[in-house]
Amino acid sequence: MHRTISHFHMSDVFKTINSMKFKEAIILTTVFLISCQYNSNTNASVGMGKNISAANKFIDAFYSFNSDKLNSVLENAEKSKPSILYYQGWAEGGNYEIIDRHPCLTTSDSIVVCPVTVKDDLIETLEIDFYVTDTFHITVKNDLILSVNTSSDDPQLYHQAREWVRQNRPKLIEIPCQGIWEGGPTPGVCVQAMVKGYSEFIEAQKSIE
Repeated sequence: MHRTISHFHMSDVFKTINSMKFKEAIILTTVFLISCQYNSNTNASVGMGKNISAANKFIDAFYSFNSDKLNSVLENAEKSKPSILYYQGWAEGGNYEIIDRHPCLTTSDSIVVCPVTVKDDLIETLEIDFYVTDTFHITVKNDLILSVNTSSDDPQLYHQAREWVRQNRPKLIEIPCQGIWEGGPTPGVCVQAMVKGYSEFIEAQKSIE
């Protein structure tokens, strides 16, 4: 790694040490080592800052609901494209509205996590007071996004409703949700079919009560 603060090489330092008093030599050596550590930490901070900047560009592209823009940001993340582009279409069709865009944070020298809390049709249909937080796990190297994975804190009722729809209303989602999460052609239609199914699930639950 290139060091910029000191122009000394280690051999130069030790030659200088031999001609100096011991105390002065110790001070010089300490300053040299600190400068190296400073440069290392500074370069690491700059790299992490660039990773966060790249991750924020991804979040901007995702919630722009512009597939061309997102596709461009994912140019080097081919394996992630089908699921992430599908999810963008799903989010647009489900009327995702950002409630809180939390700061992106680095968890390693190449991983950035970006939590985003949203309001959406699916949760509203379940008639619960809750906002889902989606977390994007973004791998970045040299300012390039290499992969994106997602996780969310969907409530248990959400999972129950989804399973109920699969078991009791399979025809409702069979065609609209072809290729779900794998680059299928109609994510927006799929999510609205799910919304309808969730609505029927809630009505079924009320009738039982």
